[in-house]
Amino acid sequence: GENLYPEDQLTDRPERFFAAELIREQITRRYHKELPYAVTVEIEEFQERPHILRIGAVVWVERPNQKAILLGRSGQAMKETATQARRELERFFQKKVFLRLWIKVKRSWSSDQASLVKLGYTE
Repeated sequence: GENLYPEDQLTDRPERFFAAELIREQITRRYHKELPYAVTVEIEEFQERPHILRIGAVVWVERPNQKAILLGRSGQAMKETATQARRELERFFQKKVFLRLWIKVKRSWSSDQASLVKLGYTE
């Protein structure tokens, strides 16, 4: 059949989607036992400049104790996770990335239909 997309287009997903997934991947790698499904990432800022990409993202969890797990002692665990995520983002986008992450609690986001729509999990 006919191609649905141009030959040089690899996906129909926006760059923000990949940024969120790369950040979430690093969180999942580090905390797969403690927080397997309780975390999602929402990209709030995505500014592309010639040599740098600025990304601001919210990491959503469902309970305050999950936020504490992600932060770690004095925020050190999140700092290390963010550094690894930034490296993966730079590799993916092939440019320098300035990454800012915030961790916020939204109770039961994974079972709230409006939250799932906003986060792109369902229509």
